[in-house]
Amino acid sequence: MTTLVQTDFSTLRLFRRGKVRDVYDLGDTLLIVASDRISAFDVVMPNPIPYKGEVLTKISKFWFSRTHSICENHFLSSTVSEYPPECTPYENYLRGRSMIVLKTEPLPVECIVRGYITGSGWAEYKRSQSVCGVALPAGLKESDRLPEPIFTPSTKADVGHDENITFDEVAKMIGSELAETLREKSISLYAHAAAFAETKGIIIADTKFEFGIRNGNLLLIDEALTPDSSRFWPRAAYTPGTGQPSFDKQFLRDYLLSIHWNKTPPAPELPKEIVDRTSEKYREALRLLTGKDIG
Repeated sequence: MTTLVQTDFSTLRLFRRGKVRDVYDLGDTLLIVASDRISAFDVVMPNPIPYKGEVLTKISKFWFSRTHSICENHFLSSTVSEYPPECTPYENYLRGRSMIVLKTEPLPVECIVRGYITGSGWAEYKRSQSVCGVALPAGLKESDRLPEPIFTPSTKADVGHDENITFDEVAKMIGSELAETLREKSISLYAHAAAFAETKGIIIADTKFEFGIRNGNLLLIDEALTPDSSRFWPRAAYTPGTGQPSFDKQFLRDYLLSIHWNKTPPAPELPKEIVDRTSEKYREALRLLTGKDIG
């Protein structure tokens, strides 16, 4: 088992290096490589999480296939033998953790859908009984299921934290018609995935989507419904009124809060136990959702 912290594909043109993914420009398409880096509180940890990149890629591919009828997406292939010849020298690094996707014009909005009240949404609800301008019923407890999923968008921050915004602010940014489409597609994608995941023992408490435009068409891009972009809770252990155990990086966040890290770089070295348990949580999410493991 080999972890991948960062790629260095010198004969390819680096398009962008994110917290987790390295993206290369292949002309009309992009090569996305999911590393084993993990971030928490917008800071990349010094320790990679074994198998994480493979898990993210396989789960995204699974959802891209399942949700294509709801919204087209940018996925083309994750079969390395089908990649352009310029990728061949790096095939050992690409296998299992990469995909070729269509290039789009990304929209400047994080499309967050919440089916349960938790995280920053819970904090905002306690202050205002609303989230991103969406009024909610009185008397909700932490982790309660909402009467229906809500669309709570945020900005995309190149530096620092994303900021929650209202739907009206999204409409001003990209136009009312497109904003309505984003909300409808996001909620439909979430509702489909949440219903399926429940049959596999997972509650998807919330998730984040990203979209792009290509030739006038709206496409789902980036990743889809992974433990990095979603809160996954074990259904069997669900107990409203408190925080929930999870299959995602909330486990890592909870550890970092327990040691009173100040959420600013440099991030602390992670104990082997935390690295191994985080890796296992990601793999368990993959096994439950898809019936398959890495490899």
